[in-house]
Amino acid sequence: MAIQERAVRTRAAVLRSAAEIFDTDGFVSASLSAIAQRAGVSSGALHFHFANKGTLAEAIETAAEQRLRRITGPAPDGPQDDGSQGELDPIQNLVETSHHLFDRLTTDIILRAGFTLGCEPAWPSPVDLHGQWRDWIESALRRASQLGALADGTKPEDVVTVVAASTVGFEALGRKDPVWLSQQRLGQFWQFILPRLVPPGTGPLKGT
Repeated sequence: MAIQERAVRTRAAVLRSAAEIFDTDGFVSASLSAIAQRAGVSSGALHFHFANKGTLAEAIETAAEQRLRRITGPAPDGPQDDGSQGELDPIQNLVETSHHLFDRLTTDIILRAGFTLGCEPAWPSPVDLHGQWRDWIESALRRASQLGALADGTKPEDVVTVVAASTVGFEALGRKDPVWLSQQRLGQFWQFILPRLVPPGTGPLKGT
């Protein structure tokens, strides 16, 4: 049991170290020796768990994908596990989920590195976290349209472009300046966009 626990800790340490280096230096510049040194393990211990940088990047993206799914939950316009429909207030759900995502991007290096790797030209990423986030936004807005929670004349597909591009842009800018991932900055965005998105008379939403 002690050996298994040590192996789990070693693998987690290597993943975290790789994520930190991928996030700051990029996939190409990252070296396995630097990752092993930061993790405090030997090169042999690293290679026991990961054959090369590619398998490390794949493991990080797989873990990041799982984290993103836990943040968003199922598609708001689809059936839930209990057979019911999605959130009754999909716009509130969208706002709160975006805040949750931004909070995790500032604290969870695995999640952040997963998004960073998705923008690496030299890395043929098998996971599209940005695309999955955009699809979830689209699902939330379709549900809002079904419930009449969008302003008259507002098409979900038009709003998806604005919300997805803006939030992904904040994520990209936040790699250099964490202010872009702050709750205040995201709240300012929602304060600007929501009056154009929801019907007149809609009360204030949390997170704005």
